[in-house]
Amino acid sequence: MLIWVRTGTAHVHLDDAATFRLAAGEGAWIPADGWRHRAIITEPGTVAFPLWPPTGVGAGELSEPTRFEVPAGWQDWLIQHFNLQVTPLGGRGYSADPVAAFLRRPGSRPPAPVRNGASEPSALPALPTMPRAGGARAVAEGLSRDPALDLTVEEWATRVLASARTLRRGFLADTGLSFEQWRLRCRLAAAVGLLASGHDVDQVAVRVGFASRNGFTRAFKHQFGPTPHAYRRQLAAGAVVGDRQADELVRMVRGDGAAPDLLPSARTPVHANGVHVLSWMYRGSGYLDLGDRRYERRRGVATWIPADLEHTTGLRENSISLPLGDANTGELQLTEPLQVQFSPAWDDYLMFCAVSARSILQPDGYDPGHILDLFTEQVAAQRALAVPMPTGPRAREAAMHFLRRLGAADGSAPVELPADVHRAFRTETGLTFAGWRYAARMRVARDLLAGGVKPSAVARRVGYAHLPTFSTAFTRFHGLAPRDYQDRETGRL
Repeated sequence: MLIWVRTGTAHVHLDDAATFRLAAGEGAWIPADGWRHRAIITEPGTVAFPLWPPTGVGAGELSEPTRFEVPAGWQDWLIQHFNLQVTPLGGRGYSADPVAAFLRRPGSRPPAPVRNGASEPSALPALPTMPRAGGARAVAEGLSRDPALDLTVEEWATRVLASARTLRRGFLADTGLSFEQWRLRCRLAAAVGLLASGHDVDQVAVRVGFASRNGFTRAFKHQFGPTPHAYRRQLAAGAVVGDRQADELVRMVRGDGAAPDLLPSARTPVHANGVHVLSWMYRGSGYLDLGDRRYERRRGVATWIPADLEHTTGLRENSISLPLGDANTGELQLTEPLQVQFSPAWDDYLMFCAVSARSILQPDGYDPGHILDLFTEQVAAQRALAVPMPTGPRAREAAMHFLRRLGAADGSAPVELPADVHRAFRTETGLTFAGWRYAARMRVARDLLAGGVKPSAVARRVGYAHLPTFSTAFTRFHGLAPRDYQDRETGRL
């Protein structure tokens, strides 16, 4: 294991009671053989990245726990290394195509079915079909995030406020698999990705929830044909795990030479997530391809990628993205991507969110739903810049409340405000509250249309129940119908 502290201070406690105190810009290397960390403790305000290099990296050269300096030129390279570990992006030293080819070779068994019903996967095996029923869906989403969770059906039922019988029925009716079969498929799909990224068979077995290597080997062989060891050996022979990247990691720990260039580009295979995923562009630019539509992702933009929709995400040269978290379909109703801009002042905090969401390094009382609230607040703040805002505290709070609720079921309902708040709106914005709400809706609608969102979806997001009513209001405000405005802004005219 390698841990690098970007900001703040971390303490790494090892089995022999030795402790590393790591300040900003420092890292620690913990060899796989004979050493285990008992705890990693970070002080408030710390952003630290834990990474798991492929087994064998540094063997014979880095056999002892080692503290080292991380020069500035290596820091973004490490962030990208973390990103490649926790997402399906492929870049230098890794390609999903040989993985799929190996699993499809003669004599192998087919992997878990992909969602679109195709007979062969386009890349790594997908998760089994997600159940639709509420309780079963929540269980499936929990296992998708952490397949090692070892809860019984009865324990899951307590968590999701359902009966064990209802959960079992939900899995079987919607997926054709029992709960135990679905969990096994989920674990094996996760194991394929970990093996492909170079992790040891024993380590993978533990991380996806198997009690023993033998049990993992039997299940993997029954599902895919080869044993995990044979699969991993074949991938290594096909250069799926890049020696160059491993060498660079060792060079960094030893302090030899300059940092390598970042990956020139990276992209995922076509895939679908069982949950909505929030992805943030930390550096450079990228894109999201959903069907025949491309959504651009520039520096600082966070994008909600809807669940259950097949898509591809990509990074351009010298670009880095990070996953900030996810939300299930009960927490967030989303059928199209939703984007918001964060300023560079958010960088450290958003990295902290990414590490918390996708690693063992989580704060006490970690709330996975926090990122949803954070995104909602930022959307409201971004919308506030689009129209003149009142400055008085009560009027401003009324404005922010409206922006937060924009598009909600009760977002267009009449709002009762005290007379002094109405006066504040007129005095401080030049608009009545009703006029201000109308202007806010139209400005947000304009931004969504320019981003490629369909007019019908825009209408719902800004609080209109019917598209014709929205079209009339938009045309009156902007002088163009929604479709004509979108065609003009996206270059389709």
